[in-house]
Amino acid sequence: MKITVIGTGYVGLVTGACLADSGNDVICVDVDPAKIEMLKKGEIPIYEDGLEKLVKLNAEAGRLHFTTDAAEGIKSAKVIFIAVGTPSSYDGSADLKYVIQVSQTIAEHINDYKVVICKSTVPIGTCDKVRDTIAAQTDIEFDVVSNPEFLKEGSAVKDFQFPDRIIIGAASEKAADIVSDIYAPFQRRANRICVMDVRSAEMTKYASNAMLATKISFMNEIANLCERVGANIENVRTGMSLDERIGPHFIYPGVGYGGSCFPKDVRALNKLGEVNAFPTKILSAVNDVNEKQKLRLFERAEEKMGDLKGKKFAVWGLAFKPRTDDVREAPSLDTIPKLLEAGASVIANDPVATENAIKELPDSASLQFSEDMYAPLEDADALFIFTEWSQYRSPDFDRIKSLMNTPTIFDGRNLYDPEKMAEKGFDYISIGRPTIPKK
Repeated sequence: MKITVIGTGYVGLVTGACLADSGNDVICVDVDPAKIEMLKKGEIPIYEDGLEKLVKLNAEAGRLHFTTDAAEGIKSAKVIFIAVGTPSSYDGSADLKYVIQVSQTIAEHINDYKVVICKSTVPIGTCDKVRDTIAAQTDIEFDVVSNPEFLKEGSAVKDFQFPDRIIIGAASEKAADIVSDIYAPFQRRANRICVMDVRSAEMTKYASNAMLATKISFMNEIANLCERVGANIENVRTGMSLDERIGPHFIYPGVGYGGSCFPKDVRALNKLGEVNAFPTKILSAVNDVNEKQKLRLFERAEEKMGDLKGKKFAVWGLAFKPRTDDVREAPSLDTIPKLLEAGASVIANDPVATENAIKELPDSASLQFSEDMYAPLEDADALFIFTEWSQYRSPDFDRIKSLMNTPTIFDGRNLYDPEKMAEKGFDYISIGRPTIPKK
């Protein structure tokens, strides 16, 4: 099938590459000429496990193409995916200007029946706006379908190829059948396709992300309470996870969630309630808890060390999660500026996210970056851990201790055992677990 994907970010590029890999003829369109040139050369503008290999393989096979010519992509395709960004507006609502711009472009160049698929995460009612925008400029038949993405950064290719569910929101049986055919190659193990009305499909995406975000903020609240009453969140979490109604997923405490989905979607759903005269108090609390949790390690550092002026800190991890270079709303980006404002100096390491973090963090002589994970530790007064990269899980603790000025670790991801860290002679402060005096 001839398919066009408009937008080559995380969602668009993964979608295009995976659909090409299943035998479709796919054109990926983007307004950024530099990005398109990179992709034509086989260079990937984002870090996503397995994506570079998939793009190169299908481009060389002639199934995956890249262009800035939207007209070419629209006219040649039977199915058009809209996969552009929907960033948060100043009031927390989703900004739909890019989605509407694409809709207007489709209307200008539509030449026969098309299925227009909203792959971007969009508020309830957006597909109606897309339909109205196109219909206002053409009499040619088309359908608009909601097909929200459920891709986790770091495992997006695997998530697309082995989906746990595929949501298709369609008012037309014809359109639903076409989209179902596109996903048929990914349904060999079981039929995961769920067809419903458009608005329910749009809501399913937001509700799913909001539920997961709620679980994270809830566990962080419990973890902070555990610290105050002397309980251990790891024991609590284990006990909770054995309840089949709760399960083990998304109940790990930490320094808050980040990325492009949870923060934005919680705020957007909260705003949706506000404009419909139905305040979503739980979602407001989820967001508030998360914003406060991002600075939990900074607070613990002040509690333990007092005045941070003149202190030198090492940072491990800048990305909001491992296996991605995405730093959007990452807890590290909240804490590092606070450390700099307090008069401290920081040297940070991340396997792949440093370049993106540099664009977002203050330009300061007190902030440096290192490709070597051990170099920032030299003469450091403490180490902050924000991302659970695999190389941080089993480091050389003797080397760490010998390099640091004071062997203190503020661990936002609970990577190590507190008792063992105490035995090794570390002051080890984690989330929701007792701090054991070093020996």
